[in-house]
Amino acid sequence: MKTMTQDWQTLATNEDAQALTRVAFEHARAGNTGRLAWLLAAGLPVNLSNERGDTLLMVASYHGHLQTTRILLENEADPDRANCHGRMALAGAAFKGDLAIARLLLDHGARVDGTARDGRTALMYAAMCDQLELLELLVARGSEPALQDATGCTALEHARSTGARRAVEWLEQFPQAHSPLLAV
Repeated sequence: MKTMTQDWQTLATNEDAQALTRVAFEHARAGNTGRLAWLLAAGLPVNLSNERGDTLLMVASYHGHLQTTRILLENEADPDRANCHGRMALAGAAFKGDLAIARLLLDHGARVDGTARDGRTALMYAAMCDQLELLELLVARGSEPALQDATGCTALEHARSTGARRAVEWLEQFPQAHSPLLAV
C-alpha cells in the first residue's frame, strides 16, 4: 500500500509539474511578464524547456515580447540554448525580423554567429526572409557573411534561393566563400 501511495504522489507531482510548465509557457507566449517573473521568483527554472526543447526565452522572444524577454535574460536565461532542432532564440528573431529582440539578445550575450545543427546562422535566416535591418545589425555586431552552412551555402546563396532581392543586393557587397554549389 505504501508503494501505491508513493507512486500516486509521484504521479501527482509529475502532473503538477507538467501543468506548471504549461502555464509558464502560456505566460511566455502571451507576454505575461509579471506572472512569469513571479514564477521565476518562486523558483521556476529560467531555462525550462518544453517537449520540443524550446525555452521560455525562445517562446517569449519569437512572439516579440520585449519585456518578457528582458526579464528572462535578467534572470540569466541562456540566449544560446538550442532547441531539439538546434535553433536558438536569435535565429527566431532574425526569421521574424524583430530588431529590438535581436538587439536585446545580442546585448545579453547571444553569439552573433551561433549555428543550428544544419550550420545556419541568424544572418542566414535574416537573408532568407529578406530582413535587411537585421542583416545590417548582425554584420555590425560581427556576423561573417562568408560563413557556410552544412551544405556549403552562404547567407547570400540563401537569399538568392528564396528570392530575397533586398538581401541579395546588400550581401553582394561582401566577399563570399566559394560554394561547392557554384563550382558546377
